[in-house]
Amino acid sequence: MAEPIMIGKSGKIEVNFLPQMGNRHGLITGATGTGKTVSLQALAHHFSDLGIPVFMADVKGDLAGISQAGGGNAKVDARLQELNIAPLNWAGAPTTLWDVFGASGHPVRATISDMGPLLLARMLDLNDTQTGVLNMVFRIADDNGMLLLDLKDLRAMLQYVGENAKTFTTEYGNVSAASIGAVQRGLLAIEAQGAGDFFGEPMLNIADMMQTVDGKGVVNILSADKLMNSPRVYGAFLLWMLSELFETLPEVGDVEQPVFAFFFDEAHLLFNDAPKVLLEKIEQVVRLIRSKGVGVYFVTQNPMDIPDTVLGQLGNRIQHALRAFTPRDQKAVQVAATTMRENPDLDIGAVITELAVGEALVSTLDAKGTPNVTQRVFMLPPPSRLGAATQTERTALIQNSIVAGVYETTTDSESAYEKLQARAKSAELDEAQATKAADDNGGLLDSISDIFGGGSTKKRSSDSLLESVAKSTLRSMGTGLGRAVVRGVLGSLFGGKR
Repeated sequence: MAEPIMIGKSGKIEVNFLPQMGNRHGLITGATGTGKTVSLQALAHHFSDLGIPVFMADVKGDLAGISQAGGGNAKVDARLQELNIAPLNWAGAPTTLWDVFGASGHPVRATISDMGPLLLARMLDLNDTQTGVLNMVFRIADDNGMLLLDLKDLRAMLQYVGENAKTFTTEYGNVSAASIGAVQRGLLAIEAQGAGDFFGEPMLNIADMMQTVDGKGVVNILSADKLMNSPRVYGAFLLWMLSELFETLPEVGDVEQPVFAFFFDEAHLLFNDAPKVLLEKIEQVVRLIRSKGVGVYFVTQNPMDIPDTVLGQLGNRIQHALRAFTPRDQKAVQVAATTMRENPDLDIGAVITELAVGEALVSTLDAKGTPNVTQRVFMLPPPSRLGAATQTERTALIQNSIVAGVYETTTDSESAYEKLQARAKSAELDEAQATKAADDNGGLLDSISDIFGGGSTKKRSSDSLLESVAKSTLRSMGTGLGRAVVRGVLGSLFGGKR
């Protein structure tokens, strides 16, 4: 069993983190500039040293420094000296960079089908009626063997369902043209925000993030500074990744240490205005993914950003300073104080507003899974560099990555768009052939009209009963029966055998 890891210290007080409790999830909160990012990086680096792969989103562009050795930072050196801690063994962690847009890391994609209607509806900000229509479109696509891989597939499927709404009403229910239009407009909106780069193939294989190098877990960093311009896309993407882990990994029960650590930064973006069904899904995933060996750590400014049903499942807590300038801030302080285990020597509610930068109230789980008494300590810095990686360093990380070249080239398999296009072309061809047959029949009718006119080049009146019968008969020549009838009629007229 892995040894306890000291993550905070103040005087004689030391706070340790037990790796076997790493899959009991956690919460890192605090106002901007109070030290959340350093705490996140330090904990992620500890996981990596234990051989545990890590995922975290870099919303400010300053986490890639974890790939480089630390040292030479005057503030860090002063903190270590103040805490009477020997200089750290400065080293970086093996790191893979990812980017939905493919600019600052390896491209990461999902298919429309894999994302599913629930998360997609959240991404498009659809109401219940529009979400119902989207679910219907997914079901029709599945029943007809239409793969939905990218945005053009979904747009084509929406158009097809809308144009053939009456055909699907009996089996699937009413299809609202207004709802189809709303979904189409939503797709245009997220495509304008760059979400089109996210949907397609090759889709991310979650196993590629669960790698180790020289016994250390790979730290996967998603470049999210640009993605944050589309907060709903960001939230849906990270929840999709969490769902992928949940659906892919086997049950392992209680383990000596997690098999994967997932840090969800700017967590409030996941929960803001989320519909009830989505909140229930998040709660279920967080509750059950522990048995898959995954530890989920939410990082946000305010503990009130996390719903109570999720907050109650986060066992390891790191609370940095909160400001109590507004009534909501004051309420947040009270919430934070009441959700941490009491310490008779601390007035937690008062201390939260007094904490210095890098200082935190910490409560981790003991070996029985019980929260330890909350302690006021300074968080220890990581042995890696604090701050961003240079462009040269980022380029080297991408070129030397274990997944270099795997996701860079997109593929476009036959899917709903191609099948519907082929179906439309086939229908056009059939229509053209039918038109040509009708034109040919028209020329033959003119010839028969001449025959009925006694060989004269002048056509007889259309009122002729015999000519009308002949025309009516010839219109059925598209079938074998029609052709047989015509042959019989012409044979009798010319005295031939039938």
